[in-house]
Amino acid sequence: MMIPIPPEDIREVPTSVLAYVGDAVYELYVRMHIVSRIGGQSGVLHKKAVKYVAAPAQAHAIRILYDELTEEEQTVFRRGKNGHQGSMAKNASPADYKYATGLETLIGYLYMTGSEERMEEIIRRIITILEEEK
Repeated sequence: MMIPIPPEDIREVPTSVLAYVGDAVYELYVRMHIVSRIGGQSGVLHKKAVKYVAAPAQAHAIRILYDELTEEEQTVFRRGKNGHQGSMAKNASPADYKYATGLETLIGYLYMTGSEERMEEIIRRIITILEEEK
C-alpha cells in the first residue's frame, strides 16, 4: 500500500484525481476477483470485468449502497458526483456517469487516506450487489 495522504491534505486533492485513482483501484480489485474465480483468456476476463466496471453497473451499485455509507463517505461521494466532469460518458447516461464518478471518487479517497479495510468492504459489497443482479 502507498503512504496515505493526511486528512487535512486530502481536501486539497481534486475530485478528478480521487476518481482517477479510484477507477484504477476498483478495476484492479474487480480483475483479481474475476481471475480468482474463473481464470481464462484475457478477452473473456475483460468481458466479465466490464460488467462490474461499466458506469451503469457502478451507478446501480452505489444507489443501493448509498444508505450504508457513513456521513463522511456520503459527502465524498456527492462531492465527486457533483464535481466538474472531465470527460463525457460513452456508453452511459449522464446521470449514471456522475454516480459512477462519485463512487470512483469515494474509492480513491478511501485508498489515498489509508482506509483500505473500509474500501475493501465497500468493493466487496459492490461486487455482491452486481452479482445478485445476474
